[in-house]
Amino acid sequence: MCIGVAPPNKAPWPHPLIAREGWPFLAGAFVLALLATLYSGPVTTALGWIVCLFVLQFFRDPARPAPAGEGLVLSPADGRIVAVEETDDPWLNRRALKISVFMNVFNVHSNRAPVDGEVKGCWYNPGKFINADLAKASTENERNAVWFRTRAGQDVTSVQVAGLIARRILCYAKDGDPFNRGQRYGFIRFGSRVDVYLPTTAQPRVTLGDKVKASADILAQL
Repeated sequence: MCIGVAPPNKAPWPHPLIAREGWPFLAGAFVLALLATLYSGPVTTALGWIVCLFVLQFFRDPARPAPAGEGLVLSPADGRIVAVEETDDPWLNRRALKISVFMNVFNVHSNRAPVDGEVKGCWYNPGKFINADLAKASTENERNAVWFRTRAGQDVTSVQVAGLIARRILCYAKDGDPFNRGQRYGFIRFGSRVDVYLPTTAQPRVTLGDKVKASADILAQL
C-alpha cells in the first residue's frame, strides 16, 4: 500500500518550484511570521521569519536533468551515501546490492524514480522513528517500498524510510504505473533515507560518504 492521494507528475519536469506537499506548511509559517511582525517584538519576529525560511528551503523542489545512458540507476533522493553493500532484499526475497541515501533536514526531500520502468508492486510497513542514519532504520522504521521493473527486465526496489523527525511518507506510485528515471513519485517530510536494492550484478558508482542529488547523480550501472 502507498500513502498519498495526488497523482505523480508524468515528466521529470516541470514541478512547482516549491513542492505541493509544502504549501500548507509554508502558508502557516508565513501567517505566523506576519502576525509576529505585526503584534510581537523583534526577537519573536526574527524567529518567525527564520522558521518561514526553513520551511521554504525544506520544501524546495528544483529542476534536475537526468543523465542519458543505458542501464543507469539514478539517486532517488538528495543526501549522503551511508551504505553500499550486498544484503537481502526483504521485499523481493533475493540477494541484492543495497545503496542507501540519508537525507538531513536541509536536503531536498522530493523522491524520484531511479530507473525507467513499470511499477510492479508497492508495499507500506508501519514502524518506529529511530535515526534514519542508523542501519537498523532500514528494517525497524516506518517505510514504503516501490518495485520498479526496467524495460530490460531488471528489478529495482526503492524504499522510502521515515526518520527520527520524519512522520509522513508520501508515495504516489501505483501498480502498473510507467515511470521515467528522474520522475517524481513521492516525498518524505523532515529527515529520512531511501534504500535502493539492485541486482548483485550492478556496478556501484558511489562510495560511502558521497553526497548525491536526486535525478542528477548516478548510483550504479545495471
